[in-house]
Amino acid sequence: MAELTAELSSLERERRTQRARRQDLARVALVGYTNAGKSTLMRALTASDVYVADKLFATLDTTVRTLVPETRPRILVSDTVGFIKRLPHGLVASFKSTLAEALEASLLAHVVDAADPGFERQLAVTSEVLAEIGAGDIPRLLVFNKIDRVGDDAVRRDATAALHARWPDALVVSAKDPGDVARVHGALAAFFVRDLVEAELRVPWDRQQLRGEIFAACEVVEERAEADAAVFRVRAHPETIARLAGS
Repeated sequence: MAELTAELSSLERERRTQRARRQDLARVALVGYTNAGKSTLMRALTASDVYVADKLFATLDTTVRTLVPETRPRILVSDTVGFIKRLPHGLVASFKSTLAEALEASLLAHVVDAADPGFERQLAVTSEVLAEIGAGDIPRLLVFNKIDRVGDDAVRRDATAALHARWPDALVVSAKDPGDVARVHGALAAFFVRDLVEAELRVPWDRQQLRGEIFAACEVVEERAEADAAVFRVRAHPETIARLAGS
């Protein structure tokens, strides 16, 4: 406990700085019980080399990567520390700071190990922890992972049907199946596209340093040149447009 607490404390300052830079970007946090396969899914969704291990607390620091293939606006994916039943009280405060990524996300992808006979307990524990840290009301996408570990083909089909019957909006996937990963990618992208609005941004010629930020944070529908400025017709979240317009 002492070693984990010390490591968590040393990471907090760096995380605060990084989160400030990502203030209004589209963000999804992978949350769930420890060893549910979040890091494997993270690696598949972001084409990154995230540390993966079959053990408790394999992920301690929060890792943030861009969703790949990239979307417009760009979506950042966070891999958070795994939850566990009866977390020692001495670690609760430190884990809350680690899970700040979940608090600041617009969407939580709740990853559950479908192959674990106790997956309903995992669901309950994760929901309890999210409520305890104040993230209970954040929109959630339920992702049942590791379906490839559930028996033979017939058993997997039955298990998938049973999960969909009880949780109709959930995704049942294997993070090792590219087709399943593509379905998760599509669901994440669809969530963030639904709130986009269209607007024009005028950027004077002496402020063209904003150009890269506009292309990163917005879908640029049209670009044209006028005498005093470049004009971008974009689709983005209202908060992003307001910030760029005031920059």
